[in-house]
Amino acid sequence: MSENTEKTPFSWGPATGVGSMPGGDAREAAKTVAGSVEDFPFLAELPARGPGADMIGRTIGLLVEMYAHVEPSGWRVSDRPGRDTRRARSWLGEDLDALEEFTQGYEGPLKVQAVGPWTLAAALERRGGEAALGDPGACRDLAGSLAEGLRDHLAELRRRVPGARIVLQLDEPSLTAALRGHVRTASGYRTYRAVDRQVVESALREVIAVHDGPAIVHSCAPDVPFALLRRAGAAGVSFDFGLLTERDEETIGEAVEAGTRLFTGVVPSTDTALSDPGGSVMGVRTLWRRLGLNPGTLAESVVVTPTCGLAGASPAYARAALAHCARAARSLADNPE
Repeated sequence: MSENTEKTPFSWGPATGVGSMPGGDAREAAKTVAGSVEDFPFLAELPARGPGADMIGRTIGLLVEMYAHVEPSGWRVSDRPGRDTRRARSWLGEDLDALEEFTQGYEGPLKVQAVGPWTLAAALERRGGEAALGDPGACRDLAGSLAEGLRDHLAELRRRVPGARIVLQLDEPSLTAALRGHVRTASGYRTYRAVDRQVVESALREVIAVHDGPAIVHSCAPDVPFALLRRAGAAGVSFDFGLLTERDEETIGEAVEAGTRLFTGVVPSTDTALSDPGGSVMGVRTLWRRLGLNPGTLAESVVVTPTCGLAGASPAYARAALAHCARAARSLADNPE
């Protein structure tokens, strides 16, 4: 993956969203995205529609020869596709139709999101009610099914938006918890054993490898494992900038120097008063100075995003937040120091 992007430099957009948007109108969401982050649009997710439109259900709808249905406790493995799987696929079809409509003639980066193998394993229940995360064989099967499903999904996107250069985003908010053995069992009284880092890296690499363009990994949880994600082939890492601590700085500096793109979540993802665009990226400039990095590399190293998905925002704020990301990115490019 990373070799491919190094041989042919990829032209990233300056700002984009994380994935989710408010409401349930696919056309309105696609119109907002295309109009607000026109240089780096993304396939919107609308979890307010219900099970199947949530990020777990949407990704389950992509799996090959694996199915699940909704239980009161969450998504559970099934023998065959049922109503919940069909609904997830139907809503994804609506979203793709809307994206295609509002990206006619578009040429440039286009982002699509899916849940990564470890967050999916932490969320998907086996028939007995325990998470797939507790069964190494189930984790391997899930990663393989996800890889096949993503291969088909990416091909469909390329067909619908032929001028796009697709960026695959894997959402992994549970990754750090899986690495540390902090994911709770169904009873809540104990946790699943920590997953070996090499096993985690291998599964991520398998899924990332299905895409012949750049892939990024998103997590809005603390302690994102930047170095592991780079080794797994991620060309970029998306994170909540406000959760960074000093111990993250060295690995971030190494990532930047290795050419990793940073998707810095600096704009609040729920309704609030927004600061001036330059103020939103002040922390990024400060970090660059602290790391001794060349300010001139900011625009080529950073993509500005909200801190997380915008599903909990009002439609008006979601539009404003995405437009604010684009203005903040422009400020970063025009005034890097």
